[in-house]
Amino acid sequence: MTISAIQLLAHDRASLPRAWPPIAQRITDAAKAGAQLVVLPEGTLPAYVLGRRPFGGAEIAEALADCGNLARGFKIVLVVGAAREHEGRVYNSAIVFDADGEIAGSADKHFLWHFDRQWFAPAEQLQPVRTSLGNLGVLICADGRIPTIARTLVDRGAEMLVMPTAWVTSGRDPGNLENIQADLLARVRARENGVPFIAANKCGVELQCVAYCGKSQIVSADGTVAAMAGETEPAIVSAEVEVGGAQPLRASEVRVPSSAARNERSMRLALSVDESFAGNRELLGILEADAMLTPATAAGHAVCVSDDVVRDPGGLSEYRLAGVDLAAWTTHSDDGWQMSFARARAIELHMYLVVFDLKAGRAYAVDPDGQIVCGTFDKYKVASFTFDPARTSQTLVAPGTDVLAGLERAHAHAR
Repeated sequence: MTISAIQLLAHDRASLPRAWPPIAQRITDAAKAGAQLVVLPEGTLPAYVLGRRPFGGAEIAEALADCGNLARGFKIVLVVGAAREHEGRVYNSAIVFDADGEIAGSADKHFLWHFDRQWFAPAEQLQPVRTSLGNLGVLICADGRIPTIARTLVDRGAEMLVMPTAWVTSGRDPGNLENIQADLLARVRARENGVPFIAANKCGVELQCVAYCGKSQIVSADGTVAAMAGETEPAIVSAEVEVGGAQPLRASEVRVPSSAARNERSMRLALSVDESFAGNRELLGILEADAMLTPATAAGHAVCVSDDVVRDPGGLSEYRLAGVDLAAWTTHSDDGWQMSFARARAIELHMYLVVFDLKAGRAYAVDPDGQIVCGTFDKYKVASFTFDPARTSQTLVAPGTDVLAGLERAHAHAR
């Protein structure tokens, strides 16, 4: 299937009448180039920031009519990020037009981010949208940070994940516009679910206070990037992807031990894959560490998990919802994705993860920001780090945006 993600230059709400004709032309260009599925960013209509002025559907009605005509005229499936008013509530939505020009369905943003909550209501359900190209698992921007949202969509029949997004950046490094979803999580979402992942983002700045990182991308089901836009310029990124060839990574069963609980105090922890260091009190004293974690002794301070639990997007989520804030993953193999999964799980669940890589003879620890804070190598057999439970309890990743609350809400809708 040929897919195009259209990366747009940011516009504000007042400038939509000026911005829309060039956007419509880009849809036309993508369709003429052979795209069967075309995806536009979150908040294309009327913009990402609604502000204080009440939203009414009339201001985007003409653009939505154009979308239907374009879908029908070129026989494409078109996904456009738009505000949607329903029964007195406004949702941050993706509206899906089928190839006959009719609306096949819509998906609302589930995990609202920062000021989203000022004018949008959260989604009430998680269901794929059925189209002539297959079932689309449509999720919006921050939904990609909650691993069980994509998992639920795929388990309910989605054959690809489609994300209109407004990936923002802090501007910490203007030469490298960082965003953890664009740089890591999008690829993990594709691989763990065994489906292609398509994200259409914006570039530039909206209202002088929202900066976008670009990097619209099409990811194959195995997690490899098939096409990606740059950070600062509008673009149409296109690629062919295979649908239905891979299997999602799922644990056969996840059982959280009844003894699993939070660690209550800060600790200095040493770690090694070499069991001979397990009872070495001299080294503990030198490192001023409270405990030595090895594959055999980690259970004293961490919940021990296997490959299938970590690679299943719902696996460690169950432990986190039970209060676990430190896990130890012992693995005998690495397919090149071990570190990506370790970093993704730590940051999206806001927990610490220790990895014992027995094949490489290496142990390392990842903090709740997804950073590798220590690791052994060569003759460096014992590393150490400070485990701070206060960091795992601070689950706000943006004002009003609580990762743990997002996990709990997604868990409820997955039942």
